[in-house]
Amino acid sequence: MAAAHDLEMEDMNLNMDRAMKEELEEEKMREDGGGKDPFKNKKVHRIVSKWMLPEKARRTYLERANCLPPPVFVISISLAELAVFIYYAVWKPQNQWITLDTGILESPFIYSPEKREEAWRFISYMLVHAGVQHILGNLIMQLVLGIPLEMVHKGLRVGLVYLAGVTAGSLASSIFDPLRSLVGASGGVYALMGGYFMNVLVNFREMIPAFGIVRLLIIILIIGSDMGFALYRRFFVPASGSPVSFAAHIAGGFAGMSIGYTVFSCFDKALLKDPRFWIAIAAYLACVLFAVFFNIFLSPAN
Repeated sequence: MAAAHDLEMEDMNLNMDRAMKEELEEEKMREDGGGKDPFKNKKVHRIVSKWMLPEKARRTYLERANCLPPPVFVISISLAELAVFIYYAVWKPQNQWITLDTGILESPFIYSPEKREEAWRFISYMLVHAGVQHILGNLIMQLVLGIPLEMVHKGLRVGLVYLAGVTAGSLASSIFDPLRSLVGASGGVYALMGGYFMNVLVNFREMIPAFGIVRLLIIILIIGSDMGFALYRRFFVPASGSPVSFAAHIAGGFAGMSIGYTVFSCFDKALLKDPRFWIAIAAYLACVLFAVFFNIFLSPAN
């Protein structure tokens, strides 16, 4: 009981110290701004900083926070995915809206084992989705998480992590589920979640513990529901449908927990000077080379 009481008192003291630090920083920023209150104009950035960054990096972010450039990458990729989905949903009969099969399986974007020589399919499959639940889950998650990440880290870094997850997803599917087609942006979405998840874990106490628990629970809930749908599409699809691989989810998550974690933890540092980044890139490229070798010489789909 005494130990629990001491731990509770320690957490209360940490929260009080954090609140006092934020008040002092706010007062200092007001003084630096000539009596104006820049935080009123940066309320959104303050909320984003608390959710996306550890405490030691927040002041640096707030000092230079702006929406230039705006989160163009996440919004653009989301609009492209929505446009492709609407095209195939309208092109096919209305009863295909819930689970799109024939239309997307004939799409030039889908990853198909029989057409692996068309290399663009290893990335373009992210534009095509298997149904309303599939695309809504991906769009909501990548907008809710991706826009704040892009506000903090900018589009180049977020795009690098997202596309690394997409590519890892298709290559992993070609190895571990080589005879199945692949659709959806889950590889990229899971890469964003994986990078953010690792940052929350590593900086748990600095990223507001109560919020940290909520964030972890939300991520686990989303992953559980999305993986459930992916497993259904793979193993329990009706006889009239076509199974779709789910390996991209797992591979995208691993890409996020390696490259994504390194990128998102270097907010106020030069990414190219961080040895962790090059280690993650080297490991990623080694996996890519093995996947290419496997597809050329060893794949059952050959």
